Amino acid sequence: MPRPRLSTLAAVCAAALLGPATGAHATTAEHYSGALSDGATWIADKPEQWNGTLLLFSHGFGPTTAADAPSTAAHQALLDAGYALVGSSYDPHGSMWALDSAERDQFAALTAFRRQIGSPTRVISVGQSMGGLINAQIARDGAGRIDGALGLCGLVAGGVDLDNYQLDAEYTLATFFDPADADALVNLESPADATALADRLTKAVEAAQQTPAGRARIALAAAYLNLADWAPGQQRPARDDFAGQEQQQYAWLAQGLLSFIVPARWSVEQSAGGNTSWNKGVDYAGFLHKSAHAKQVAALYRDAGLNLRADLNQLTHGADITAAPAAVAHLKRTSTAGQGLAVPLLDIHTTADQLVPVEQESALAQRVRRAGDSALLRQAYVARQSHCNFTTAEVVAALHAVEHRLDTGHWDDAATAGELQHGADELGLDGAAFTDYRPSRLTGTR
Repeated sequence: MPRPRLSTLAAVCAAALLGPATGAHATTAEHYSGALSDGATWIADKPEQWNGTLLLFSHGFGPTTAADAPSTAAHQALLDAGYALVGSSYDPHGSMWALDSAERDQFAALTAFRRQIGSPTRVISVGQSMGGLINAQIARDGAGRIDGALGLCGLVAGGVDLDNYQLDAEYTLATFFDPADADALVNLESPADATALADRLTKAVEAAQQTPAGRARIALAAAYLNLADWAPGQQRPARDDFAGQEQQQYAWLAQGLLSFIVPARWSVEQSAGGNTSWNKGVDYAGFLHKSAHAKQVAALYRDAGLNLRADLNQLTHGADITAAPAAVAHLKRTSTAGQGLAVPLLDIHTTADQLVPVEQESALAQRVRRAGDSALLRQAYVARQSHCNFTTAEVVAALHAVEHRLDTGHWDDAATAGELQHGADELGLDGAAFTDYRPSRLTGTR
């Protein structure tokens, strides 16, 4: 059977987001659209019985097409509940990593809504995936323009951390399975070159999976990637089932994960104007020691009869990739969040997210804590596999928790797993799986 490629991975994620079909008594809404000064477009929908709250939606990585809700089902459910929706495409003339323009365009779309449609009594920013990073920036900068924020599977660690831990994983795979590409992981020349590199790495991983030594080294790369060990259609492996954990990490890779993240690197480099990741000076033993998967890797190396210390020394001594300082500075300026919060923010994340690891929430929380704004931040988790794989009930219940914070001035218990689950169940929609969870530290931060 041929392995699934990127289109398959994307289709799985999309199917999870679309949810059940809407009913026959769907609310009708007025639809609006327009253009912004940089060529971006915006769209909005206002239900006949508007409750006065406007949701400003930031979409994720991909084509720069305007969207105003995280999924088809959520779009209808939110309109049915009386919310108005607005969102922009971001500037269509640049990279799909549209952080240069996204926050500006989102605020411009909000202004367009106010001028052309009406003034909301409350604005809540909502963002998904890359849009979750944009949403966190809006929550940082939006005082006086928005009242609160809800993040969904957000890429909240930012672009620099993302590129670096992905480089660590790709470098590990190339070193042991595809040495000819070990010096060709950055400064990608075109999307076609990036896709070809991803295909070579994926084929090398497939071959390596056939041996105990290969599986141990795949687990090492997965640890650097912060890769979830619970794959779609499978039971969660036991805590001490290290072989089962690796098998499910491999399943993510075999389903086309590299065919998404490697071409995405080209888009980030295109946006920043050069290579934004580096590993020169990295201590790969130290990184593994801090990983939640360290015990798994050590056990698989012992079973394979491999010398883990030797492999870690080889990675550390061979690490000589340097970044373009101007590109890194650009990415830090445009593509980070957590330096502070101006409004309350609730982030929700699936516990087994293969594209934006749940550990990114730890990085955001640490930055917000350093900024002294922890009282404004809450984070909650859904026990499910796949990126952004939320039910409509989970999204709406999380939105209600943000509204509780805005109504009362306190989070109280509204953002706890128990209260979110209760709120989702009461909606009678498509179920929920909120869980008490604490993500591990994000591996690979410099």
